[in-house]
Amino acid sequence: MSTDKELKDLVKEKYGEIANQSKEQNEKSCCGSSSCCSSEYYTIMSEDYSKLSGYVADADLGLGCGLPTEFAQIKPGDTVVDLGSGAGNDAFVARSLVGEMGKVIGIDMTDAMNEKARTNAAAGKFTNVEFRLGDIDNMPIDGNTADVIVSNCVMNLVPNKQKAFAETFRILKSGGHFSISDIVLKGALPLSLKNAAEMYAGCVAGAQQMDEYLKTIVDAGFINVTIQKERQIIIPNELLLQYMSSEEVQAFAKNGTGIFSITVYADKP
Repeated sequence: MSTDKELKDLVKEKYGEIANQSKEQNEKSCCGSSSCCSSEYYTIMSEDYSKLSGYVADADLGLGCGLPTEFAQIKPGDTVVDLGSGAGNDAFVARSLVGEMGKVIGIDMTDAMNEKARTNAAAGKFTNVEFRLGDIDNMPIDGNTADVIVSNCVMNLVPNKQKAFAETFRILKSGGHFSISDIVLKGALPLSLKNAAEMYAGCVAGAQQMDEYLKTIVDAGFINVTIQKERQIIIPNELLLQYMSSEEVQAFAKNGTGIFSITVYADKP
């Protein structure tokens, strides 16, 4: 597997390309890059946002793996931080819940995503949301800022998840909480798939074992860790065949490895 810096650079490159495409293009095209076979693994995990209050279609690039804002218990007046805010999809849903007395701060490491999010916010004349450029493992935000943190299929893109959850803990107020959707595993990925950088950017190769993921959260100091939703993700064989032989795909189907979307809640004491 690549170094942490190489993985971060990969994520910036791929999500920068995706930022300049619509949701429909992401589902049908080749990630805006001739070197990329398919963007299907970016969008195959997403869920339908269209019925949620505050939904902005131009901000929905189909990149999530859950609906964390639906479970985040956001109240009017809250300060919400969205980790890996992309084009603003979850941030805009959150801003409709906090109201004019509340605030939403989106953090994303990709210039193109932040630019698109700010364009969407300006188009909607939203005054209670802002977007900052920064890494989740070194956030440009003061400690004890957020009442609620949300994130959607982003922690998998951070090589150092321990540091990312430590930063999450730092910026939360005492008594605050998070609701994070992410991809986890039950069983071991084949080495060929785990070493595929493209699948890392698509949130699969970067996935931790579920127990390890939950332990990372507890080790960061969080309490009341609860899985709010769990859903198995099925990766199509034609996609797996880009990274594995047919024999390896057959073995993968039989070894009991499950790829799951989970939405996790936790409190800061």
